[in-house]
Amino acid sequence: MSTTSVSRPRGGVILAAAALDVVLVIAFAATGRASHEESAFGLGLLTTAWPFLASLAVGWIVTLAWRRPCAIARTGVPVWVITVAGGMLLRWVSGQGTAVPFIIVATLVLGAALVGWRAIAALIRRRR
Repeated sequence: MSTTSVSRPRGGVILAAAALDVVLVIAFAATGRASHEESAFGLGLLTTAWPFLASLAVGWIVTLAWRRPCAIARTGVPVWVITVAGGMLLRWVSGQGTAVPFIIVATLVLGAALVGWRAIAALIRRRR
């Protein structure tokens, strides 16, 4: 009986993946604020970003993302769904807007970001 070993990602890969997810969520919040002619920095940015950052953290915990941080289906898709759904729930509970157009834009942009970089990384790995 043969066994296959699955290599665990190094700490640097895990940290880089988590940092990239955080940076992309913050960039989403900053871009959204700037598109509405609001300050893309400071306390306003924190107010906009925190529900999504908190949900991103929950997504990482629920999916055990550190085990396969670059996996598209096992990590990227569920982290994206949890980040959007949890972010919208926290925005609603905290009295922030959850208009349907915002939900659509957030879903598309965060999907492209959180799943997209993992898809690009997979393509690069395959080409090597």
